[in-house]
Amino acid sequence: MHVIIDYDVGNLGSVIQSFKKAGFELLVSRQVEDIKNADSLILPGVGAFKGAMNALKQTGLIPYIYDHVKQNKPLLGICLGMQLLYESSDEFGTHEGLGLLPGKITRFNTDLNVPHMGWNQLRFNQPNHPILKYIKPNDYVYFVHSYLAKTTQDTVIADTDYDGSVPAITGVKSVYGMQFHPEKSVPVGAKLLKAYKEMIA
Repeated sequence: MHVIIDYDVGNLGSVIQSFKKAGFELLVSRQVEDIKNADSLILPGVGAFKGAMNALKQTGLIPYIYDHVKQNKPLLGICLGMQLLYESSDEFGTHEGLGLLPGKITRFNTDLNVPHMGWNQLRFNQPNHPILKYIKPNDYVYFVHSYLAKTTQDTVIADTDYDGSVPAITGVKSVYGMQFHPEKSVPVGAKLLKAYKEMIA
């Protein structure tokens, strides 16, 4: 069972539908037993880092998320959910994240429009990674974000260019992040979710 963690951050409707269309047996839950028994966890999110981390803490689920990862079971963070996987963020102050991926979240330093919003192309940093198996370099996905991950290059599976490299798909062991919205990135997002499902089948 794949569990979307419900912590009152964002409208989950389109996320749920995209995973169901990709063939996921899906549960939306904040119950400890569901988290403990999940084959994979999905951490969505929109909004600001501090509020999302506080909401996640209030569920009491963070220790069980860590236990899940220690068992080498997959975790996928989407958009703000990806950012929460990092060590910290400087969005409206300095705030601690989950620390499951190395690096910090920082605001774009660019003269281009912020947020980075709309369709942009994926560049493959790890072209043989299984999560990329159904898509091609320069395929387009849909972004909406004002902050990006500053992380080690070896953790970046794919990036995009917005006045410099922007990590788009990242991963360490069983922990993955997608900075864009796969649910809005049809058909590429659907292909990425299909590949993710096959990786953990």
